Amino acid sequence: MRVLVFAPHNDDEVLGVGGTIAKYAQQGHEVYVCEVTSWLQNMESTNALKEEAIKAHDILGVKDTIFLDLPVVRLKETPTVTKNRKFVEVVREIKPDIAFIPHTGDMHVDHGETALAAMVALRPLENPQLKGLYIYETLSETEWNIPNTANSFIPNVWSDISESFALKLEAMKCYKSQLHDFPHPRSLEAIEALARLRGSTIGVNYAESFVCVREIL
Repeated sequence: MRVLVFAPHNDDEVLGVGGTIAKYAQQGHEVYVCEVTSWLQNMESTNALKEEAIKAHDILGVKDTIFLDLPVVRLKETPTVTKNRKFVEVVREIKPDIAFIPHTGDMHVDHGETALAAMVALRPLENPQLKGLYIYETLSETEWNIPNTANSFIPNVWSDISESFALKLEAMKCYKSQLHDFPHPRSLEAIEALARLRGSTIGVNYAESFVCVREIL
């Protein structure tokens, strides 16, 4: 089985799907991560962030990382035709059986733009092999936006990551440029707190939760 994760920024994939990525990899499935935005103000910072991503993905067992190198915070200004073409190319190459995308209601505009472009690329008639499409939550983005019915993250799918949670934390430690001290949500303590909360919902030690967009049984 092939799993594809679209991440607006380097580290979103670990925050939202890290434990599930590691679990799939441990089960022998191929996991691919598409990092949508990587381009920062200078090449040194860009390369450093990419190196962090590669180290994190090695820990999780990611088969391949794809960098689209679109500009951070300027994804909305990027022509729609350019974004959609890049996303479609990735999906056609990977042909995922399962895909994960960010929440459209996240505060960061790059998250919503990533989700919309991914939905175009993952249209069902062009992807008959796709059996599951899920939305993930991202600490400091999903919970910080203006609360309303459109922005609410209401999970209806859970992934038991009790056996792979330690790898999620180790992978997040690779993102030294993104980690903060607690009580910042992008801290190891907050990541564990959310995983324990999601786990308690289904009676396990640690879990990640998702919103099911489509699922074919």
